[in-house]
Amino acid sequence: MATHWGIVSAGKISHDFVTALSTLPSDEHQVIAVAAQQLERAEQFASEHKIPKAYGSYEELARDPNVEVVYIGNINTQHFEVGKLMLKAGKHILCEKPLTLNLKQTKELVALAKQKKLFLMEAIWSRCFPVYDVLRKELEAGTVGEVLQVIANLGVLNAHVDRVKLKEMGGGNILNLGVYVLQFAQLVFGPSPPENVVAAGQINENGVDYSSSIILKYQGGKTATLTTHGKVQLPNNAYVVGTKGIIKVSSPFWCPTVITTPEKKSEFHLPTASKPFFFPNSAGLRYEAMEVRRCIGEGLLESPKISHAESLVLATLQDEIRRQVGVVYNQD
Repeated sequence: MATHWGIVSAGKISHDFVTALSTLPSDEHQVIAVAAQQLERAEQFASEHKIPKAYGSYEELARDPNVEVVYIGNINTQHFEVGKLMLKAGKHILCEKPLTLNLKQTKELVALAKQKKLFLMEAIWSRCFPVYDVLRKELEAGTVGEVLQVIANLGVLNAHVDRVKLKEMGGGNILNLGVYVLQFAQLVFGPSPPENVVAAGQINENGVDYSSSIILKYQGGKTATLTTHGKVQLPNNAYVVGTKGIIKVSSPFWCPTVITTPEKKSEFHLPTASKPFFFPNSAGLRYEAMEVRRCIGEGLLESPKISHAESLVLATLQDEIRRQVGVVYNQD
């Protein structure tokens, strides 16, 4: 039986997610409803993607008895309230990163999901790519010896975009990009958090960061050096450096198709879709949808690829980095 999806928001990332779903078998994934804050936008989206139902409010989507799992793709400041709405309505959730704006909200959302016995996953799609499966196996096999250093940078020209530059939209790249460099470090050195965090960054006129430089110090002499930037294009590779060599996850490391180890280079091709995507490698959003279906089918309330505990650690790190850089939201 197909997983019945409802889509929250008719924006660009929702377009890419639904388009990626179209590359999967229709007897496994079906989008049956979309909701936006303006009915006209929902109707346009539904028409473009051949979705049966369009709603002009998220509450209407929450009341649809045929929606099994909701993809939340609206702006950062709305994730928490919409997440609570959907959980209270009995819906499983895949929520775009960041799961919420801060640790306080993340704790509450995770606790509610556990109470309701519903699946909740932060959409850190990176963890679901085949390249990351290879990376995990290489780390377990000790291919590069003892890993002592992680280097990851993510710089794209997004500082001018409203959802990134405006505080009232949950802007700032610690939330919008930082989650990707942080999750990479935690994948390699976690699940325990680092014992020390040092961060500095540049803040725009609205009081949110457009760049940050982060050093994470872990036990055992392990260090991660991480960078985000919204005004320059960085190389966007990630490196795992061990005593016997280096693993390189090639750009874009957060949605990669190429990984290079001391022994070999592996490449994974993404499928083509019927519509163009807004963002790089968005066909790979299919992997997180597949993971959601697998987990729900097995009765899991969280994904082992990005667990609730990991989302809580990431929220903790983002709170601390924002504190050091000087980014404060009203919701804090």
